[in-house]
Amino acid sequence: MKPSLPAQPNHIAILRLSALGDICNLVPTVRALQRQWPQARITWIIGKAEHSLLAGMTGVEFVVYDKSTGLAGMRALWRELSDTRFDVLLHMQQAIRASVLSLGLKAGVRIGYDKARAKDFQHWFTQVQLAPRQSPHVLESFMDFARRLGVEDDRLEWQLPVPPQAYEEARRISAEKPYLVINPCSNPRLRNFRNWSAEGYASVIEHVWVQHGLVSVLTGGGSAGEKAMGARIEALCQPESVINGIGATSLKGLLALIEGARAAIAPDTGPAHMANALGTPTLGLYATTNPQRAAPYLWRDFAVNAYPEAVRTYLHKDISEVSWGQRVRHQDAMNLIKADTVIAKLDALLAHTEYRNASTRSSSVKGMSDES
Repeated sequence: MKPSLPAQPNHIAILRLSALGDICNLVPTVRALQRQWPQARITWIIGKAEHSLLAGMTGVEFVVYDKSTGLAGMRALWRELSDTRFDVLLHMQQAIRASVLSLGLKAGVRIGYDKARAKDFQHWFTQVQLAPRQSPHVLESFMDFARRLGVEDDRLEWQLPVPPQAYEEARRISAEKPYLVINPCSNPRLRNFRNWSAEGYASVIEHVWVQHGLVSVLTGGGSAGEKAMGARIEALCQPESVINGIGATSLKGLLALIEGARAAIAPDTGPAHMANALGTPTLGLYATTNPQRAAPYLWRDFAVNAYPEAVRTYLHKDISEVSWGQRVRHQDAMNLIKADTVIAKLDALLAHTEYRNASTRSSSVKGMSDES
């Protein structure tokens, strides 16, 4: 017999370790839970890097799990929470490692994805599943957990905390010029293939410099691949049109830099969703993943979508014949995105948001100022 869901939970656990983009997409669910039950404790079990992004978030107790610590880290976390019993555990990480981690947590009821959406046999580790949903965006899948608990007010709210020193980082890098943020690389992973070309980015940088008077600030981590990409882009651009900030910011500094940008451009990677969470106009570049599922949620209409063409070209199928989460793992897929298409989309995005200002971006910007 399945356990019943609590009508008014006193202590809610969220298990979602990674990744940065998914963490940003999950925050509105947390805010919805807080609105529904403002007195409830919320404990979020989260990855190390992801915690550095959200540290200081109001109303949430974070328990950090560093996946590099393996089983020893799991045991340490279990000991830390050995005296804690949650009313409900929202198991939101579809990975066997997270499911094993969940076994050492005490909870009255465990909610997970419905069988169609569950991966790595996650439904074996939960007692209650989400109601099935056809073709949801990642953000909507997360919000379904709140809805399953009975939350009706599912409006989107982020309020990401950004400390004053992060704004200092942003000012130092941007030199306080009007700028566009370009995060050219996704996380370096095996057979990732989400990155667009240096030549394509250079064309966009030239266009926004000449036509819009915007400097392009390159952002990203400090990996060798990201730094090499930044160097290639720089070499193709006029020196005054680009600032290379790759590897030069903390995650909080990156948030501040994105918040101050006129717009942000990125492939399928965390900073695209960080920009979305901040209300910054965001142009996502998609060919290997489906933007209807994974594009910056508030700016899906402006995403460059070469995914259907990639499915036809490299999987030899129509988009209607592949699963909702199907990826096109081909190194040439992103080359289907043409610079002229990106420039046209960017011009449309800038025109659409021409009269916006800091007070009308979103509640997330006000929330950041309140929490800084």
